[in-house]
Amino acid sequence: MIKTNRLYLSPPHMSEEGYELKFVNDAFDSNWIAPLGPHVDGFEKEFAAYHGIPYAAALSSGTSALHLALITLGVSKGDEVLCSTFTFSATANAIIYVGAYPVFIDSNENTWNMDPNLLLEELERRSRINKLPKAVLVVDILGQSADWEPILVACRQFNIPIIEDAAEALGATYHGLKTGTFGDVAIFSFNGNKIITTSGGGMLVSRDKEIVDTSRFLATQARDSAPHYEHSQIGYNYRMSNVLAAIGRGQLKILDRRVEKKRWIFEYYRSALSGLPGVKFMPEPDNFRSTRWLTCILVDSTKFGATRDDIRLALETENIESRPLWKPMHLQPVFKGCLAIDGSLSVKLFENGLCLPSGTALTCEHLSSICSIILSTHRN
Repeated sequence: MIKTNRLYLSPPHMSEEGYELKFVNDAFDSNWIAPLGPHVDGFEKEFAAYHGIPYAAALSSGTSALHLALITLGVSKGDEVLCSTFTFSATANAIIYVGAYPVFIDSNENTWNMDPNLLLEELERRSRINKLPKAVLVVDILGQSADWEPILVACRQFNIPIIEDAAEALGATYHGLKTGTFGDVAIFSFNGNKIITTSGGGMLVSRDKEIVDTSRFLATQARDSAPHYEHSQIGYNYRMSNVLAAIGRGQLKILDRRVEKKRWIFEYYRSALSGLPGVKFMPEPDNFRSTRWLTCILVDSTKFGATRDDIRLALETENIESRPLWKPMHLQPVFKGCLAIDGSLSVKLFENGLCLPSGTALTCEHLSSICSIILSTHRN
C-alpha cells in the first residue's frame, strides 16, 4: 500500500525522453524567456497541424481563451449563451466576464455531454418567441467528445455560432475527427492536471483567421501598430510565455502516448471493478474515442452497499486523491437564478459519480492498491 507519497488525481507527467527540458534549455540559452518568442510560434503551428486546423493562438489559460472566444463572436452585455451545465465553473464564468447570461443545458446518458435534443428544443422554443441566443458553448467533458453531428445541425438551422470547450478532451475523436475542430472557435487547457500541460496555459483555435488574429491582438493588451504604446480598445494580458510554450512543444510530442496510457488505466479499472454490483463506468458510444482523461464511475449505494463518499474517504485515508464529478453549474450558488433546461441527469451524475486517480505515471501496483480499497469498501 502506498502511504508515504500521495497519489493525486491527475498530476503532471513529463516525457521520459526529456523533450520539454530540451526546449526549455533552448529558451534559456537564447535568453528568449518572454515575451512570446519562437517556441510560442512553434507550439501554435504544431498544435494547429495536429488538429488539421489552420490557425491557433497560445494563451495564458483555457479560461482566457474562452473569454476571447466570446468577445470575437460578438457576445456582449445582456446577451444569452446556451451552455453545458455539467462542467467546471470556468466555462460559465467566461460568459459572465462579457456581461452575458448563461442558460444551462442538461447532459444525456450516452455521453454525459450536452443533450442535443434538449438543445434543439430550446432553440426551437426561442425561435418562436424571437429570442435566440448569441452563441452556444458546448463542453467536451472528462476526455469525451460531445455528440457533435446533431448539435451542429441544430445550431446551423438557426445560424447560431458554436464555441467548443475542449479543455478536458485534447486527443479525443468523434467519428475519426479530433475534438476542437467542430466549433466556430474552440479552446483547450494545459493546466497542470490536463493530459498534457504547460504548467498553466491554453490555446484558441479556429478556421477563421480573423478570429485568431483578433484574439492575439486583444491578448497582447490590444496594442495598435505604432512606435509608442497606442491603444484604441481595451486589451488583456493573455499571451503565453516562450518558456511555457517550450514545455508545451515537448508535451505535444507524447500526447498520443499519454492518451493510450489513460485508456489503459481505464481498462484496468473496468476489468477489476465492473463486476461489482452498483458500479457503472462513463460510457463511450460507437465512433467516439475518449481520452479517458479521468476514469469516472457511478455508484448506486443501494446495490453497492456503500456510497460514493464512503469510497472517496476510504481512499483518502490511504493518502489517495479522488473527487466527485462536477457539481452542475445550475446548482452553484454563484449562478443562482440562471435558467436551466432540465438538469436532472447532471444532478444524478454529481450525486453518485466519482473520479478515480488517472495520472499517466500510475503503475499496476498503484492501480491494484486503489482497486483493493474500493473492493474492501464494498465488502465492509
